[in-house]
Amino acid sequence: MPDFRRRGILLCALGLMAGSAWPRPVHLETGAIEGVTQGTLTVYKGVPFAAAPVGELRWRPPQPPARWKGTRPATSFAPSCMQKGVSMPGEVLGATSEDCLYLNIWTPARKAGERLPVMVWIHGGGYTNGSASMPLYWGDNLARRGIVVVTIAYRLGPLGFLAHPQLSAESAARISGNYGLLDQIAALEWVQRNIAAFGGDRTRVTIAGQSAGAMAVSMLMASPRAGGLFHRAIGQSGGLFEPVQLAPRYLLENAERDGQEYVSSLHADSIAALRKRPAADLLESMAGNVSHPVVEPGVLPLAPYDAFVSGAYNQVPVLVGFNADEARSLVDVSRVTAATYTADIEHSFGQLPPPMLQAYQPASDAQPQQAQQARLDFERDLRFGWDMWAWARLQAGRAYFYHFMRKPPFPADSIYHGWGASHFSELWYMFDHLDQEGWAWSPADRQLADLMAGYWTNFVKNGDPNGEAMPRWPVYGAGAEVLRLDEPVSVGALPGTDRLQVIDAVYSGLRRTPTGEH
Repeated sequence: MPDFRRRGILLCALGLMAGSAWPRPVHLETGAIEGVTQGTLTVYKGVPFAAAPVGELRWRPPQPPARWKGTRPATSFAPSCMQKGVSMPGEVLGATSEDCLYLNIWTPARKAGERLPVMVWIHGGGYTNGSASMPLYWGDNLARRGIVVVTIAYRLGPLGFLAHPQLSAESAARISGNYGLLDQIAALEWVQRNIAAFGGDRTRVTIAGQSAGAMAVSMLMASPRAGGLFHRAIGQSGGLFEPVQLAPRYLLENAERDGQEYVSSLHADSIAALRKRPAADLLESMAGNVSHPVVEPGVLPLAPYDAFVSGAYNQVPVLVGFNADEARSLVDVSRVTAATYTADIEHSFGQLPPPMLQAYQPASDAQPQQAQQARLDFERDLRFGWDMWAWARLQAGRAYFYHFMRKPPFPADSIYHGWGASHFSELWYMFDHLDQEGWAWSPADRQLADLMAGYWTNFVKNGDPNGEAMPRWPVYGAGAEVLRLDEPVSVGALPGTDRLQVIDAVYSGLRRTPTGEH
């Protein structure tokens, strides 16, 4: 065990023995910090869990944070990691910086020895956007239910996921890429060393995420590097279970080739030269081709599906699901007709196996609204529905599967109008943050938010979302029942599984063929 890790555990043990009431400075392995009181909570913002990944540390695994003297105020959020754009409509991003490896903590504990369960939130944003400090992700209302909430940052875009032969040559394992995933693992290691000082229990850690954050959860479950760092997992509208044959650029050799093209596009002849360039310059070219995880021996030796099937994954209970109208906030279908349905999909995804397209194909004389719905259904299931269904089936008997169907009261004059139960929509409910928006929430909305926050925090506490006076949520198994989150909450079959089975059959066939290159 590294010295800094041993010291952190020792300090946490001393904190448990002291057991003094809060607020007070918390002593970490690197120095003391002091947060702010918010009613019954203490909040710590901008706590460094790794060194700034700048200069020679750019495109290297995260390193331990520097020590400091005195008491460091943890009262302001750190800048978000470098990015262009935002992770969801309506988000106000704020400052960004390459020096961004910080986390935030909301704790209801009044002393270090309380051993409360911990939820570590991994934000979404397609590996290119997102923030650990976005108000929607604040852990205040979940923490008031008796858990410690931690939100973490990780490197994004090419700064977080670039693979390149020169980077692989620097590595003792001859690999590169996945720096963003390594950041997440470093944050979880920090939690193991330090969370007891905040009243948390390092033996009851739940990783949770939405969209790309949920994909990260699926990868952390498949990563031997993350073994023992968490004990339950929550994945909302995101998982990485498709055959690698559909995304061969995720393989290291191909990712390195894309990385070479990326470096050339920046008119640089070496990684050393790019380490001297301003971080903002690195976001200008080909970010989409080098902004994804890589299947490589160090962090992700197997694609998640293969890891789960073989049993070579971190086997913990899961709570997973997706939303009924995922695609409405992500794709414009206003011009789609029955005649343009296939062309529109191919424009977005390229050539796909015909059976997948045909399963959703609208009738030739379908009205535009019907064709648009078919296009949305296809997008939902291809990007989210099948992955979450596969995840639940791969962990049948240890999975709680939900289908979010509630249509929030998005105002007609808002950017969210017409979304329905779309991507992002469950977040206001599960974080119990309806009051962050001045919308016309109904008593049924508030009841659902209370239920969802209860289910999620119960799962963090016990690995089981059920509790007293709550509709019973069955384990997903032979009955294939899901919890339908709507008014009223109910249990039943997942809608549209016949079409998911078509996608599944196509994917099964692809897995029997050799992996190609792009």
